[in-house]
Amino acid sequence: MSHPLPKPFRVVLIEDSPKLRAMLRDMLGELPGVAVVADADDERSAIAELEQHRADLAIVDLELREGSGLGVLRTLQAEPQRFGATRAVVLSNHGHKAVRARCDQLGVERFFDKSFQIDELLDYIEDAVARH
Repeated sequence: MSHPLPKPFRVVLIEDSPKLRAMLRDMLGELPGVAVVADADDERSAIAELEQHRADLAIVDLELREGSGLGVLRTLQAEPQRFGATRAVVLSNHGHKAVRARCDQLGVERFFDKSFQIDELLDYIEDAVARH
């Protein structure tokens, strides 16, 4: 009798740097139980991917090619049923207190600084997968 595999923890990666996006996709892909189901580099495509995939977690950069990560977070918070209540974390170089406070208001679970907190982001995702 085979046991059904646990449902993967589905992540949408929203990041405008192709290099960082590829690196994060690879790193996340190595975590057991994690599936990067889509990525996007601007606000409009991010919202479309989030709506289509109804992921467990969105990793959101604040600076995007067009639009902004804050716009993505605002939409996620305003219409949770449209996205399957996707949780969100921010990965950004813009960690000013005012920006972090705004992210908190928009329901972001954690804020990670791109420069030095990638490992913390991966740990956070591993913990989330364990509780999934």
